[in-house]
Amino acid sequence: MKNEGPRINVFNRQRKLNVDLSSLRDFLASVVNRLKLEKDFSVVLVSDRAMKKFNTQFAGKPCPTDVLSFAADSDEEPYLGDIIVSVESAERQRTAELVTELRILSLHGLLHLMGYDHETDDGEMNSFETALREEFGLE
Repeated sequence: MKNEGPRINVFNRQRKLNVDLSSLRDFLASVVNRLKLEKDFSVVLVSDRAMKKFNTQFAGKPCPTDVLSFAADSDEEPYLGDIIVSVESAERQRTAELVTELRILSLHGLLHLMGYDHETDDGEMNSFETALREEFGLE
C-alpha cells in the first residue's frame, strides 16, 4: 500500500457558520506538500463558546481566541498535534472570505505545531508565516 503522505483531519464541531471543508483540506494538503511534513495532524473548527473553554483551561484566559495549537507530547510520535480554530472569531476578524481567514489561522497553528513560537523567536515565525501567506495568496 502506497503512503500518500500525512493524514490531515478536519473536523467541523460548530454549526453557526457554513464552512467549505474541502477547500480548507486542499489548502492544508498544499501546505503539507510545500513544508514536506510527514506527520498527521488535525484541525478542529469550534464555536466561540467551546474556544472559551479551551482558552480558559489551557491558557488561563477566560475568553475566546481565534486559534490554539496543541503539539503532540513527543517528537517520536507520528502525530504532530491539534489545531483548534474558532470559526466565529475568524468571521469577526476576516478581511476576505471566511475560508481565507480559516486558512490563515490554520497555517499559523500549524507553524506552532512545527515548533515555531512568535513570542520567543525574534521574528522568525512571523517572517516565515508572512512568506508562506504571500506564496499561497493569503494577503
